[in-house]
Amino acid sequence: MSFYRGMTCTNVVIAGDGGDPITAYVAKPEGPGPFPAVVLVHHLPGWSEFYIETTRRFAHHGYIAICANLYERSGPGTPDDVAARVRAEGGVPDAQVIGDTEAAVKWARSQPEHNGKVALFGSCSGGRHAFLYACQKHDVDACAELWGGRVVMAPEDLNAKTPVSPITLTADLSCPLIGIFGNEDRAPSPEQVNQHEAELKKCGKAYEFHRYDGAGHGFFYWHRPMYRPEQTMDAWSKIFAFFGKHLS
Repeated sequence: MSFYRGMTCTNVVIAGDGGDPITAYVAKPEGPGPFPAVVLVHHLPGWSEFYIETTRRFAHHGYIAICANLYERSGPGTPDDVAARVRAEGGVPDAQVIGDTEAAVKWARSQPEHNGKVALFGSCSGGRHAFLYACQKHDVDACAELWGGRVVMAPEDLNAKTPVSPITLTADLSCPLIGIFGNEDRAPSPEQVNQHEAELKKCGKAYEFHRYDGAGHGFFYWHRPMYRPEQTMDAWSKIFAFFGKHLS
């Protein structure tokens, strides 16, 4: 695998859902390309250092990468402060996240160095939103869902902001899916992951799931106690192999 020590990183402004201007962090490998692209859909803790650093990680591995600030409408502050406000407001509407993510996909496809292929990458709520996007839109070529919480939702959990359980849209999944899960997680639980996989099989979708013993929710997060380096590095190798297969 080629690594790109040189890269350019900056913030850009894109027209998000409803035309709202939102900030996105982008990283590009050095050179003319062509490069595939990855759109990162951040988690409930917000537009955090983990997601900014992971955007650069993808550029290091030869991808144009963009991560939009899905919480920008909630005002300024540290990622923790903004995420706390978003939680207090009951989260952001699914439709708004889909619109913002579509804007990031369009930005990626407009880059002159782009090779025409785009993947989604999201964890926790971002994993759920990445899967939801890939079921509602047809402009991405691969999707990485990391421990997507609330892909499987009970009817009583639905509301105006989250009006549909993503698993019910599985038949509309428009691209191959890779799922990364910890067997000690409870959101999603192993039972919910089983339901998720059963529906993918039922609908004849191209997918691969990787489940890790000794790992729970958020085991990629190097800044938190749940970090599991051995499982994380194996899962990263699976993700890069999957993207290499579907985005080349």
